[in-house]
Amino acid sequence: MKPELGPFLDQLAVKYGSQYLHSDPLLEVRRFDAPEDREVAGFLAASLSFGRVDLILRALQDLWDRLDQRPAEVLRGWNGRDKKRTQGFTYRWIREEDLAVVLNGLGRALRKEGSLRALFLRQYEATEPDLSLSMSRFLVSLQSHLRSGRRRMTWDEMPRGVRTFFSDPTRGAACKRMQMYFRWLVRPDDGVDLGLLPEVSPAQLTMPLDTHVARISQNLGLTKRKSVDWKMAREVTEALQAFSPSDPVKYDFALARLGILDACPKRVEKKKCSSCSLLPVCQRGRGV
Repeated sequence: MKPELGPFLDQLAVKYGSQYLHSDPLLEVRRFDAPEDREVAGFLAASLSFGRVDLILRALQDLWDRLDQRPAEVLRGWNGRDKKRTQGFTYRWIREEDLAVVLNGLGRALRKEGSLRALFLRQYEATEPDLSLSMSRFLVSLQSHLRSGRRRMTWDEMPRGVRTFFSDPTRGAACKRMQMYFRWLVRPDDGVDLGLLPEVSPAQLTMPLDTHVARISQNLGLTKRKSVDWKMAREVTEALQAFSPSDPVKYDFALARLGILDACPKRVEKKKCSSCSLLPVCQRGRGV
């Protein structure tokens, strides 16, 4: 990793700011003004953030319509009759019955805990080096509100579509979607992220690592690992701390744009690579 990488990353973060929200699921979270709506919409949006961005946005717009554009209020009042709101919903492997279980559980959590923010802060430990354990405790607490009939739903009983909403970093995966959700909540409101958890230090965040960001991180020498898992996510984060110790994840939105917008192709392409601002510090683009 080259020490001069920092200024290039800083320039990239300036280039890819809020004007690029159209390419991110966070666009559909920022349509709400109330913090209680944003935290609920953020959890749902982050959980559904896999696949093409245009399809994610379409699924979220459909979901907000089903929740009458008032997600927190509708979920707080959720009852058995509201299950009909999910009829016909599908996104990839998420089916209407999966969504109904999740929404019912979120409603129970909101009624008991007051808000997702309050639930997380009860599990948060400021002295821990990152949020993995706090997030795991938060997810376990949230899962306790899921029901199969009248019984609490265990992890083994959860179908794949329900488990998708509860990716736990202590299980070893990179947990990109949950890391992204907490990036949205924790980082200050800069027109992209939301700043809903000022009690939490951005230094405790971990990079939301998907295949795009993992590949670009390898190109930049931020990691030598091959598997896109929790260890790689931590290695990338620790490398970025050299450039921004208090806020290493501030580069995530910009790095992700390179992949989402196909500015950084999977294979070296002379035309694209030669115009990339990161070319001088890209190990893969050498010789272009």
